[in-house]
Amino acid sequence: MVEVKNITKCYGDKKAVDNVSFTVNSGEILGFLGPNGAGKSTTMNIITGYLSSSSGTVTVDGCEILDDPKGVKSKIGYLPEIPPLYVDMTVQKYLEFMFDLKKVKLDKEEHIEEVCRLVKISSVTNRVIKNLSKGYKQRVGLAQALLGNPPVLILDEPTVGLDPKQIIEIRNLVKSLGKKHTVILSSHILSEVQAICDRVVIISNGKVVADETTEGLSKTLVKSNRLLVQVEGPKSSVISTISNIKNVKNVKTEREVSDGVYEYIIEVDEDCDIRSSLFFKLAEEKWPILLLQSADLSLEEVFLKLTTDTTYSSKQGGKK
Repeated sequence: MVEVKNITKCYGDKKAVDNVSFTVNSGEILGFLGPNGAGKSTTMNIITGYLSSSSGTVTVDGCEILDDPKGVKSKIGYLPEIPPLYVDMTVQKYLEFMFDLKKVKLDKEEHIEEVCRLVKISSVTNRVIKNLSKGYKQRVGLAQALLGNPPVLILDEPTVGLDPKQIIEIRNLVKSLGKKHTVILSSHILSEVQAICDRVVIISNGKVVADETTEGLSKTLVKSNRLLVQVEGPKSSVISTISNIKNVKNVKTEREVSDGVYEYIIEVDEDCDIRSSLFFKLAEEKWPILLLQSADLSLEEVFLKLTTDTTYSSKQGGKK
């Protein structure tokens, strides 16, 4: 649906985006991440046609942006971090204005009603936008992005500045939109990306340093399995016993959960399963296991490692 191929953007001698390539499949929700100044917003602006690239191509639903810029723009709904609202207009008049500006070829009244119903702003259509809460303004911005039913939605920080209830509502809305649209979502809230997105592209210093599912990223970085286990028993003896199990690489104490109960992270050789051995070894000592679960790197840990470990980043160059 969206193919970004070898995009480079230069400002004088500085490369804001350096040979970036990735694809987004139809019906996929892609998380697009990067630290401030990484080239994330520049890349998104190139995809939407707001900026031209120095080199490379962007293709959306078979249309190449340089060959058919109007055609590509008609296939994209864009919500910038600061929604482009005319705050002295009512919601209804603003959406009618944007409908005409986009030259949407659908029944105006019916389509605007449908979009308002979808983003749950039907109750405020006659209110002036400047009098709305931040959450409703964000919904109005999302409504304008949906006008014309574009197959691709690009959402830049759609929940920034919202309260927890509004964040959950917008998050659920984006997930539901992913059933009918291809979505590229930029966010600094990594737990949000993990909850919503099917795949993650991470950009750092203008280059793609990762392109994977969050689970795949964790396995690629660690090259081992990690287990989190809570055991009731003497800490030093438990560590010694677990360390002697075959294929265990490392054991470290995370915290004391309660009196005599400690939480451990166990690193295990790649593609090895020690759960049965762990159970029987600890059962021999009569040390009960109170919790056992996978402990892959969180998206936060993956993000920090990829964007601060320059040695790793330079070797990656983006996994396809």
